[in-house]
Amino acid sequence: MPLKKAISMSKYTPILGTLGYVLSEDGSKVLMMHRNKRSEDDHIGKYNGLGGKVHRNENIGASMIREVEEEAGITPTEMCLKGTINWTGFGKNGEDWLGFIFLITKWTGTPYSSCEEGDLEWIDKDKILDLPLWEGDRYFVPLVFDEKKAPFHAFMPYKGEKMLEFDVCY
Repeated sequence: MPLKKAISMSKYTPILGTLGYVLSEDGSKVLMMHRNKRSEDDHIGKYNGLGGKVHRNENIGASMIREVEEEAGITPTEMCLKGTINWTGFGKNGEDWLGFIFLITKWTGTPYSSCEEGDLEWIDKDKILDLPLWEGDRYFVPLVFDEKKAPFHAFMPYKGEKMLEFDVCY
């Protein structure tokens, strides 16, 4: 797929974030968070992987590990970067995010059943797309588990909760 050329010269200062999908030991299930604890949460009612904002003085991988430890109580010991997503105009506040998407294949510890953001559930890998997700998740989540594809780089602009486009290259 040909790369699109940038058409805007406006300053882009996205929030950097990580999003990780933790596989069960046998690889058949994924630890998902049902965002059901905070009514003001942009993600309320939806299922999501684990992750959050990158801190100023940490690298992307360290951020992913920290977020999984905080939200699930486990420590990733093997993970790979599956892709990046440029989400612009996302959520109620129209924020710009640059997300680093990881697949976590090995970890230590015992996962929490919930955290302050929501309940954690092991979901069959082939049932994830049946869950209430962000519209755009249905486009990129299959790429996270696709062993044949190279890392992906996606552009997924939103207007509030509505995805406007999905453009991806490998």
